[in-house]
Amino acid sequence: MKLAIASDHAGFELKEKLKKALAKAGHLAVDFGTFSAESCDYPDFAKAAARAVSQKKYSRAVLVCGTGQGMAMAANKFKGVRAAVCESLFCARMSRAHNDSNILCLGSRVLDSKKALRILKEWLKTGFEGGRHLRRVKKIG
Repeated sequence: MKLAIASDHAGFELKEKLKKALAKAGHLAVDFGTFSAESCDYPDFAKAAARAVSQKKYSRAVLVCGTGQGMAMAANKFKGVRAAVCESLFCARMSRAHNDSNILCLGSRVLDSKKALRILKEWLKTGFEGGRHLRRVKKIG
């Protein structure tokens, strides 16, 4: 799978670990920045990756900041984007199965890297169930 990936300075270190894990699993993660741990503004990177998903250049993306919340808020402004902050395997699974989330947002100050990697793996392997959930997802816009 080809994914967009981005972070701010708080999420930079975790993003780099996630990129390595994605590559090891055979995925291509195209990095939309930031490219260092220097202070920066998360909306710039969230918007770049979310725009690429909205324009269907990528089917999914992974965004990382301190809590995941700021990235999700910025990403969800784009048509067709369903960014979900996930702090558990259950949330990752349900965000895909019931909400067809196409952007996973993670918090580097909330999750250790091992848990973040497990959440990412769960999110990637879970499909959208469709059915009654499709009607609801269509109402999101």
